[in-house]
Amino acid sequence: MDLVKGKNIIITGASRGIGRGIAVAFAKQGANVAFTYNSSEIPAKELEAELCAFGVIAKAFKSNAAEFNAAHQLVSDVLEIFESIDVLINNAGITKDNLLMRITEEDFDKVIEVNLKSVFNLTKAVQRIMLKQRSGSLIHMSSVVGVKGNAGQSNYAASKAGIIGFSKSIALELGSRNIRSNVIAPGFIETEMTDKLPEDVVAQWRAGIPLKRGGSAEDVANACLFLAADLSAYITGQVLHVDGGMLT
Repeated sequence: MDLVKGKNIIITGASRGIGRGIAVAFAKQGANVAFTYNSSEIPAKELEAELCAFGVIAKAFKSNAAEFNAAHQLVSDVLEIFESIDVLINNAGITKDNLLMRITEEDFDKVIEVNLKSVFNLTKAVQRIMLKQRSGSLIHMSSVVGVKGNAGQSNYAASKAGIIGFSKSIALELGSRNIRSNVIAPGFIETEMTDKLPEDVVAQWRAGIPLKRGGSAEDVANACLFLAADLSAYITGQVLHVDGGMLT
C-alpha cells in the first residue's frame, strides 16, 4: 500500500541520521521529497540520487532552517518544482550539551535557534500554501527529553518542549482548515551518531528500555508515514512517542 504516493514533502535536516531514514521511507512510498542540508553536501547529493531511483522527484536544498528568510526562500524554491506542499517534517536539530553551571549563553541560544525557531520559520512559510489548499500535515520532531528533561541538556530539553507547545497551539489555530499538527518524540534511536558511543553505554541505555533495544531511523520514519497519510486524518495536536516504552 502506497501510503503517501503522489504527496509532496519537505524534510529539514535530512542528509543523515533520522532525517535520511524518513526521506528514504517516503520515497519508497511514492512521495516526492524536497529536503534540506546545511553542510553535508556530498551525503545530500548521494541521497538525492538514491531517492530519484525510486521514480519520484527528489531535490536537495542547501538551506539553514534557523534563518527566517532562508526558510521562506526554500518554500518558494520547492513550489517551483512541486505544485503543492502536502507535508512538512521539521527534523533539523543540534545538541550542545553541558551542565547549567558550564553552559554558555551562545550554546543555549544556538540550540533554541536551530531546534525551535526553525520549526516556527518553516511552519510559517508553508502555512499560506496549506491554507490555500485547505489541507496539510505538519510533523515536528521533538524528543523524550522534551517531555521528561535530562541533566546536562537544559537547552535541548527547552527547545524540544517548546516544539510540543508550539505544535499544540498550531493544531488549534489551523484545524478548521484541515491542517493537522503533530509531534513525534523519539527515544534512544541508534544512528551513526550513537555508533560513536562506547558499547557499555549503549548496553546501559538498552537495558532501561522495556523493549530492550534501541530504535531505528526506520521506526521514526514509520511514525512519520502514519501522521502524513490519510490513516491519521482525525489526529492532530498529539505527541506520538517512539521510544520502546522508555517513558512508560
